[in-house]
Amino acid sequence: MKVYLGIDWSQAKHDACFVNEVGGIVTRLTLAHTPGGFAQLDATRQKMGVAADESWVGVETAHNLLIDFLWARGYTQVYIVPPRAVNSARPRYTQSEAHTDRSDAYVIADLVRTDQQRWTPWHPPSPLIWQLRAKISLVLYLTQNMTRVSNRLRAVLLRYYPAALHTFQTGLPPLAAQLVLNYPTPADVAGLSWDAFERFARGQGYRRTIQELRGCYARLQEPQPVADPVAVVAYPGEAELLAQQYLRLTQSKLAELKAMQAIFVQHPDAALFESLPATGEVIAPGLLAKFGDDRDRFPTLASVQCLAGTCPVTEASGKRRVVHFRRACDHEFRWLVQEWARCSRSESTWAATYLEQVRPHCDSDNEAYRRLANRWLAVAWKMWHTRQPYDEAYHLEHHAHRSQPRV
Repeated sequence: MKVYLGIDWSQAKHDACFVNEVGGIVTRLTLAHTPGGFAQLDATRQKMGVAADESWVGVETAHNLLIDFLWARGYTQVYIVPPRAVNSARPRYTQSEAHTDRSDAYVIADLVRTDQQRWTPWHPPSPLIWQLRAKISLVLYLTQNMTRVSNRLRAVLLRYYPAALHTFQTGLPPLAAQLVLNYPTPADVAGLSWDAFERFARGQGYRRTIQELRGCYARLQEPQPVADPVAVVAYPGEAELLAQQYLRLTQSKLAELKAMQAIFVQHPDAALFESLPATGEVIAPGLLAKFGDDRDRFPTLASVQCLAGTCPVTEASGKRRVVHFRRACDHEFRWLVQEWARCSRSESTWAATYLEQVRPHCDSDNEAYRRLANRWLAVAWKMWHTRQPYDEAYHLEHHAHRSQPRV
């Protein structure tokens, strides 16, 4: 006997509905988000005399402890039903727009019964993939916060202390933040000697030539517009706080990158993604984390391109045809592949040539990089399935062969 289980989840409780093979409701229940509630769900299934692997489960999220419980209890057919699919399916069951958590649980169960071929079952990732996914998400989060704090600190320094920004000429490096902490106001550096500045820079790890360091000192001493004395009093406290945050985020990111790399090199697929041009210490582990090691999860190229948001959405009916940007996707995945596309231009002859050809037909550089990312995903997906590392010479040869006119 096979049953279909739909779960409408929330933080505190979950509504569940068991449906039989012809769509009839077997039972409904509401369970608390507690060990007892989870056990109640499993006990209900056991009372029906149905094995865990004969229960086809549909739920709208994979990021819930209930999913971990189901996997641990042997539920092998777990489907993640997109919320938009549930919203669009409701009119199949009621003419009004009324719905409840209880009714949505039935809709999810019946969707798994009728539309399961549209999705692939989710399986628990390997421990290494699980750790990689956590690490790459944290690294990207830290990067975003570094950008926010950096932008705020930059705005504050431009208001009262522009010399701190211009000294090292590389945006807002950690050295600039250290300068703010050691010399928080323009008056603090006005009488700073060359020897004191050199000791500061070398003490903070500055390893460039003495000529470059003298250039930094000269920029620090250049005349700058003078801020109002009230502003000089008002902003140093905030600048020091932001500088501390920026340095902590920088140190945390470096530590997490090191930990992520140690996990990445242990995975048997690491060599595949390392072989791709310009993947580096972030993109290669990120791609592996997003692809995972379940080859059944992405049976087609389109499935991974849609998740990454690189392929556009086409709406065509009669003479009307509209192509627009795909917004529903994994935004971390999209950032990774588009950043990969940008970096690959300098390391891959094929990527540079493709961009030159496609850019005149694009409205922006971003669109051109998105198209390149879409092509790179095709390469990565093929490699992932065949387990063969990337070979630029083979790729160029294969591309030239496909480009020849057919006789």
